[in-house]
Amino acid sequence: MSKQGFRATGYSWRLYCGSKVIERNLQEAVHRSGAMRAFVVCSPSINRRTDIIQRMRAVLGQRYAGVFDGIEKDSTYVSVRAAKQAAIEAKADMLIAVGVGSVIVATRAVAIFMAERGDPFKIMTQYPEGKPAYSPRLLAPKPPIINVPTTPNSAMNRAGTGLKNPDLDQRMEYFDPKTRPQAVFLDEDALLSTPLNLIRSTATTVFAGLIGAMAETEINPLAAADRDHAFHLAYHAYQRLAEEPRNPSLRTDLAIAASCRIAQRMTDFADFGAVLFPAITRSRPRSMCATLISDRVSRPRPFMPRKSGLRRRLTCNRRDRWPSPLGSGATGWTLGRPQIQWPTGWMRSTRAPECRSGSAN
Repeated sequence: MSKQGFRATGYSWRLYCGSKVIERNLQEAVHRSGAMRAFVVCSPSINRRTDIIQRMRAVLGQRYAGVFDGIEKDSTYVSVRAAKQAAIEAKADMLIAVGVGSVIVATRAVAIFMAERGDPFKIMTQYPEGKPAYSPRLLAPKPPIINVPTTPNSAMNRAGTGLKNPDLDQRMEYFDPKTRPQAVFLDEDALLSTPLNLIRSTATTVFAGLIGAMAETEINPLAAADRDHAFHLAYHAYQRLAEEPRNPSLRTDLAIAASCRIAQRMTDFADFGAVLFPAITRSRPRSMCATLISDRVSRPRPFMPRKSGLRRRLTCNRRDRWPSPLGSGATGWTLGRPQIQWPTGWMRSTRAPECRSGSAN
């Protein structure tokens, strides 16, 4: 535990979790926000291969303003700009994000572009040469957002946004606390609509981040409680996922683990996967080190991302901090070759997914 003092704060949001929560609670959540025109943002597969949008349309009735189903992988600027235009034409006063993490991130950007009058390239985070980066303040009121994730992801209740733009050498980044969701829906049928290979991929990213989080020692009691329970949920759900692919409680537990605040700090902790599994780890400038764990780990070798805080934290004096539920012999660990074999074997026993090109979210 950290010996330093700390501050804690929160914000107003509601979590609806369980079977048919879209039918039971979505209308209430929209009504609570005061919105009259709820506009859905999703990817093509959500609208064409699942019944989630049809369920929402039936529940919302006249408050349903339409859907934009063109969000692209990695939250591209082009698709977000098109979604913003569609939402304005529909006279939307609320946004509902349905899908994986990239869709949820994109929806925050849609809300920002709908409300802010400035040039998107001028209101994004700036990186002046030789000076610290800074994010312009985004003061305009934003339309309320409801998130309906279909995978475990740490994007579901955050305020940061990053868009892919091939014309730039960096992401288009924005930060606005007003884009945090008013509600998050963990609907069992929505989570079950996602193919198993994608669920296992995103679950692996969540779990790998939490393994790294367990090595953190300078942590306040509230964050420690979040971290420990998130790890408990993810550990037990992750190892059963391959054997019980249609068990909704496992997907729900993984999503809850991902939503915990300590899990949202995986920008640092997910780099831990690069130490154990460098062959299947890829990193992007100014972004999370996306980690997918595969069977191609027969010859692991120590590796440390250059700009990772883990260079400071993953040291031999933390030998007693490894999460013991992962198996016997897990109490002593370093960055050396022999000590990194045991988590590899444990991951293999869970039949962790093969690495795929492209973002899991």
